[in-house]
Amino acid sequence: MGDAYADIPKHGGNFAKAVAVCINSHQCETLAKGVMCPSYRVLQQANFSTGGRVRLLKAALSGELGTAAFSNPALAKAMELCVACKGCKRECENEVDMAMIKVEYLAQQFAQSGTSLRTRLLANLSRALSVQGFRTLLALRNRMPLLAKMTELLFGLSAQRTLPEPVVKSYLQRPVVFQPDREEQHAAEPRTEVVLLIDTFTNHFAPENAEAAIAVLTRAGYRVLTTQTSADPDRPLCCGRTHIAHGLVDKARAQAKRMLSVLLPHVEAGRPIIGLEPACLLAIRDDYKFLGLGDAADQVASHAILFEEFIAKEIAAKRFALTFNPLGSDAQPLLVHGHCHQKAVGAMKSMRKVLKLIPELKFELIESTCCGMAGSFGIEKEHAEVAMQMAEQSLLPALRQQPQASILANGFSCRHQIKEGVKRDAKHLALLLKEAMA
Repeated sequence: MGDAYADIPKHGGNFAKAVAVCINSHQCETLAKGVMCPSYRVLQQANFSTGGRVRLLKAALSGELGTAAFSNPALAKAMELCVACKGCKRECENEVDMAMIKVEYLAQQFAQSGTSLRTRLLANLSRALSVQGFRTLLALRNRMPLLAKMTELLFGLSAQRTLPEPVVKSYLQRPVVFQPDREEQHAAEPRTEVVLLIDTFTNHFAPENAEAAIAVLTRAGYRVLTTQTSADPDRPLCCGRTHIAHGLVDKARAQAKRMLSVLLPHVEAGRPIIGLEPACLLAIRDDYKFLGLGDAADQVASHAILFEEFIAKEIAAKRFALTFNPLGSDAQPLLVHGHCHQKAVGAMKSMRKVLKLIPELKFELIESTCCGMAGSFGIEKEHAEVAMQMAEQSLLPALRQQPQASILANGFSCRHQIKEGVKRDAKHLALLLKEAMA
């Protein structure tokens, strides 16, 4: 019968309990500083806030929206416009995790109605990017308007938006660049070992970020290992982020098990798992806990850390002795945009601490909500316009006010949205640190 006192719906088990965490404070229906809730900030309709979604989900789980509750138009639209930014998990008083609730909502919806061609394509992106023909097609699509229109008709990807283009050679296809020299190999004191997560987006779109991170960490005295599997070299590891985001839980679980089988031995050996892409590293640290993967997921999560968090932690422990040079006036001022998931775990404090290592650097953290790209959300035909409206809330105006400023953004999708919005390139923290190395 549910729990009337706690306002738990009659049906849904743990799903219902997760929804019932909301206490109706309406904090998500304000325009105060913070991330939450991007779609409400743009549209200012109650249903598009975290609390609005909760109210609709409670009605659905209590039978108030009929037998086909998950197909109810109001609920479907409200959940569709959740960009899974995790802002509510940090900014809501009761930490409503609407991003994870949406995963379960999508899983329930797909169980009833199946998945679209676009969902299958985007969810299986890591495998598609391993096919040379697919990478070539992506590059051609941005240069041929007719092909862009065809992909809009077939997959619902906006012809008005460019798609990120993969590099010719992925990180895992490149020769090893950084090796410890002879003196380091024969050093009396063993170097602390760390593991760098080579996620799908870094591997195929920004391998220079991985190379820069390895250069910085190696120069700072760490021995850097990377995540890859020798069992199937043609199928690089993937955290399953794209499957999680699209509600394909079983496939996400399969990817997660494969990732954990590689990471767990490193964790048991005491090595931290360092991630460059916030969404991917935090999938391992946060989302895996919901996939029923047992103790292995908890063990690995406890050792998973963002690049900036790792360096900040080492600074605090007085183990990070690398020195940097001033970057000069060309790189200043530096405008810093945080990925929503970075903000959700408080990692922007670490970012600030690390940037202070660079002498004379003037930087400013942009106070903004979600950039609007949110994985594939910003390139989907029906969402491209509202995604750009999210970017126009605060991020893009802040960038236009300082047209000569350099831009720092660790999120892959954030960098693409910035490129789309102001035609300027943003770089990852690892690249900035490499440039400043003494």
